[in-house]
Amino acid sequence: MHKTSGKHVVLGLSGGVDSAVAAMLLLEQGYRVTALFMKNWEEDDDAGYCAAAEDLAISEAVCKLLGIQLHTVNFSSEYWDRVFQYFLDEYKAGRTPNPDVLCNKEIKFKAFLEHAIKMGADFIATGHYAGVRYQNNRYNLIKANDQNKDQTYFLHSLGQYELSKSIFPLTNIHKNKVRENAESAGLPNYDRKDSTGICFIGERRFKDFLAQYLPAQPGDIQTLDGEIKGRHDGLMFHTIGQRQGLNLGGPGGPWYVADKNMEKNILYVVEGESHPALYSTGLIAKKLHWINGDQPSRLACTARIRHRQSVQDCTVETSGDAAHVCFNSPQRAVSPGQYIVFYINEVCLGGGIIQQAVNSEKEIMTQSISHNA
Repeated sequence: MHKTSGKHVVLGLSGGVDSAVAAMLLLEQGYRVTALFMKNWEEDDDAGYCAAAEDLAISEAVCKLLGIQLHTVNFSSEYWDRVFQYFLDEYKAGRTPNPDVLCNKEIKFKAFLEHAIKMGADFIATGHYAGVRYQNNRYNLIKANDQNKDQTYFLHSLGQYELSKSIFPLTNIHKNKVRENAESAGLPNYDRKDSTGICFIGERRFKDFLAQYLPAQPGDIQTLDGEIKGRHDGLMFHTIGQRQGLNLGGPGGPWYVADKNMEKNILYVVEGESHPALYSTGLIAKKLHWINGDQPSRLACTARIRHRQSVQDCTVETSGDAAHVCFNSPQRAVSPGQYIVFYINEVCLGGGIIQQAVNSEKEIMTQSISHNA
C-alpha cells in the first residue's frame, strides 16, 4: 500500500515482543524507523505495578540492537483526562467499561499520532494484530491472520485519517512466529509474557486498585425472587455473567451475576451457567462509530460483544446515534458499558457502547430506540 523507500515511521515501542518485532519488520521493508516510548501512568509507579522503568530499559535494549533511535513522551495527563476519568465514571454508574478501546482512540491514535507527525513521521506503527486495506477510496480495518490474537475489537473506533496514517506490521504473522523471529534476532524480550492488565496501568489486584478511587458501598446479593443469598462489597466489583468473587456457599450453585440495581444497591444472582436470565436475544447500543463514515439504517452482519469471542450473526437497525441489535442465537452475559463491534467477513465496520440487553423478541419490537438514545 505504501512506497517504503525513505518513508519515516514512528513506532510505538512498549517493551513487549510484538512492537519489537514490528520494528524489525519495518526495517526489513525499507522504512526509516524511529521508536517512541509512551509513559501514561504516574499515580502509583512506586508500587511496582507499572514496571515503566523495566519497559523502558527493554525498549532501549531493543533499539540498540536494531540500530534505531528511541524517544520518550509522557501522556499521563492526557490519559487521566481522556481515558481514566471515563473509566471511573462508568464503574461508578454500574457499567463495565473497556479502557483499551478509548486508550487506542485517545492516546495511541490521537495524542501519539499528533506527536509523531510533529516528529516528521509519514506514518505511525504499532504491534497490534490487525491490518489496513485501501479499497474503493476507503481505508478498511482488517482482521489479522492470527484470529486468536486479532485486536480489531479494540481498534474499531479509528477513522479514515487514523487508518491512512497507520501501519500494522503484524497483520499476516502469527504470534508463535513473532516469538520465533524475536529469538532468532536475539531480542531480549523474545519470551517476555504478554501484558493482560489495564491499558498502560499494568497488572494488579483490580479490586484493591479500583477501591483507591471509588468508595465501595456493600449491599445485598439477592435472587431474582428477592431471596437474600449474601452480601457484596460493592456493585462496581461485579459484572454480568461473573462467577468468581461472590462467596456464596451452601448446597446450591454455582451462582452467577445476572443484574444490578444501582438505586437499591442490590446484586442479583441466578443459579447455573445456563440460566435464561444470563442470555439475551439482542441489545441496544449507543455512541455508534462507523469506520468508513457512513451509517447504515439496516445491516445484516456479524458482531462481537467481547474480545476473542467468535463472531455472531446478527441484524442491526439504527436510528440517530443508537442501534437495536438482534442476534440469530441468544448471547450470554451482555454487559452494559462494553462494546459491540460489527464485521462483514474480515472487514471491521465499527461499533458502539452496549447500553442494555434485550431478552426477548417482544422487547425488541416494543422498545424505542429514541427513548434510549
